Amino acid sequence: MTQDWPRPSEEEIRSYREQGFREDRTLSRLLRERAAARPGATALVSRSGRLTYAELDARVDRLALGLAGLPIHPGERVLVRLPNREEYVLTLFALLRIGAVPVLALPSLGPAEVESLARTADACALVVADRHGRSDPRAEAARMAERLPGLRHVLVAGDPGDVPARSLESLLAPRAAPLDEAADPEDLALLLLSGGTTGTPKLIPRTHADYGYNARASAEACGVDSGTVYLAVLPAAHNFTMVSPGIVGVLGAGGTVVLCPDPSPTTAFGLIEREGVTLTSLVPALVPSWLDEARRTRADLSSLRVLQVGGSRLDDATARRIGPELGCHLQQVFGMAEGLNNYTPLDAPDDVVCGTQGRPLSPADEVLVVDEDGATVPDGAPGELLTRGPYTLRGYYRARELDALRFTPDGFYRTGDLVTRTPAGDLVVVGRVKDQVNRAGEKIAAVEVEEHLLAVPGVRAAAVVGLPDPHLGERSVAFLVTEGPVPSREEVRAAMLGRGAAPFKVPDEVRGIGALPLTGVGKVDKKRLRAHGGA
Repeated sequence: MTQDWPRPSEEEIRSYREQGFREDRTLSRLLRERAAARPGATALVSRSGRLTYAELDARVDRLALGLAGLPIHPGERVLVRLPNREEYVLTLFALLRIGAVPVLALPSLGPAEVESLARTADACALVVADRHGRSDPRAEAARMAERLPGLRHVLVAGDPGDVPARSLESLLAPRAAPLDEAADPEDLALLLLSGGTTGTPKLIPRTHADYGYNARASAEACGVDSGTVYLAVLPAAHNFTMVSPGIVGVLGAGGTVVLCPDPSPTTAFGLIEREGVTLTSLVPALVPSWLDEARRTRADLSSLRVLQVGGSRLDDATARRIGPELGCHLQQVFGMAEGLNNYTPLDAPDDVVCGTQGRPLSPADEVLVVDEDGATVPDGAPGELLTRGPYTLRGYYRARELDALRFTPDGFYRTGDLVTRTPAGDLVVVGRVKDQVNRAGEKIAAVEVEEHLLAVPGVRAAAVVGLPDPHLGERSVAFLVTEGPVPSREEVRAAMLGRGAAPFKVPDEVRGIGALPLTGVGKVDKKRLRAHGGA
């Protein structure tokens, strides 16, 4: 039988395990152990109410029994497309408990993307919410089931309505004895989505052993313990929200997870005050609105100790505002669903916290920074980040043709990120290998120009893209979100040159935009900007 994805060798797995860099338990067992140790402690808070660890574990058993009875068999894939609500956590752990494989899809994905993922994974079931914004996920799922013979079950969190589907509530067994584990730690635990901004996301295989270690080590790096109250603001299916340290890391440490139904700072600030939230995570695009709201809110935010920011580069100026204006510690996080996580240490000086994107999580993380020819570059010089380690994948799920492009022959993952490395080992994100404007032969890193633009008075957000030009090859276009009038190109030029930027890096064109379009994981959608700019 052909293996669906490349794995580390048995020798590597044994070595990682002996050094403590892989977990010797399943993710379901992690929850079971916490329920035994802290049965009456609050595990989960959502709009549906509060669940103790004992209640959460028992409810997971009841749903697991119902899912197994459909039947859903060990090893079968189930596409889970749910927002931040109680059913997401219940479904995730119930599927893990019966040995099925959740495919974690963001609710913001379009129907065509979801169907493509369901085909690739050969999903036997699709779990959706009864509503999401203005869309009806139930109807979309029912139509998809008609086109995919292998998609046997449509399950709905909430009211299934008139479509041929079953509610998750109806699957809850009246009472269930604790179920036996149906998986091995080295088995495939779940499939994540790649965070690319173009094309259909690829499926990332994660095992119980590597994902559990990722969550545990992240919790340790972030100071998470049983007193931590984590607010899940970003989509729960996002790897950042899952294990950095996220839902899995906090539950593994016996803390409390609070599910935020939307990323609005008003909603979040109310929950921070009510639940005594100590830790939360944002992408850079959300930070300005949080800082604005902090100036006028009456909510008590004094419990918040750490704000993590990751998903893309946070500019230095905004980074330095977080401590004084939110009254908490900033921790930058640079990682990927494919594996490698980097964190700025909680006790690092401001220059490190505000000016770098962290250092590798594990002592076993191997990191290379290389030029276009694959040669290692010296510290301080930009290059592509390559990585290999105990929790980084060795190949995508059912995508061998892609593996040849994204992995070196000796198993290093080509991240596509341009970084520099300090002598102390901290990484600074310069941009993406392809996030450049090739203007008259000069390669301009978009993130560098964006950093200069954000220093222009009145500019709240900025994105730079390249558009075809008959004379330059590509011309650089800056899209700016501003508080007042959009600055002219000459004003931008004067500001950038005043900061020491090279003249050729000044955007050829400056355009105002109401808001930057975002992908499902909160990154600026430059594909849409290019389409908008060329219209």
